[in-house]
Amino acid sequence: MKMTIKHYHAVAEWKWDHSSDEDKCSICSTELEGTCGCHFPGNDCPITIGQCTHIFHMHCIDNWLGSSASQGRCPLCRQVFQQAVAAVSSGTAATPNNRRGTAVAATTTTLTTTPLTQGPAATPTPTTGAGLRT
Repeated sequence: MKMTIKHYHAVAEWKWDHSSDEDKCSICSTELEGTCGCHFPGNDCPITIGQCTHIFHMHCIDNWLGSSASQGRCPLCRQVFQQAVAAVSSGTAATPNNRRGTAVAATTTTLTTTPLTQGPAATPTPTTGAGLRT
């Protein structure tokens, strides 16, 4: 049986660009790629990097800083918590010392994605199964 693939849909996954020793939020103890318990991963549950270089889910650090016990300090080093300022140039964002890649900026609350584009001759075609046209 010979099969020719006429059309397919590419699938991708994303991950925060961080080293293995920084894979969990220190407040909620869940992975940074996961959710903090109050929202969905990705756009709705971004991460925040402090000037002290500690990384948290944005919602976790917001709740922490809002509590009277925090006194506005980082829960790990106890410095006054300030968000790191992102360096932005030509549409890409990176944080100080390149600890993060272009996927997220410390001052951005959403992850911006752009859809893949196809050439002008490409048009959507009906598919069945795993993207194979019958």
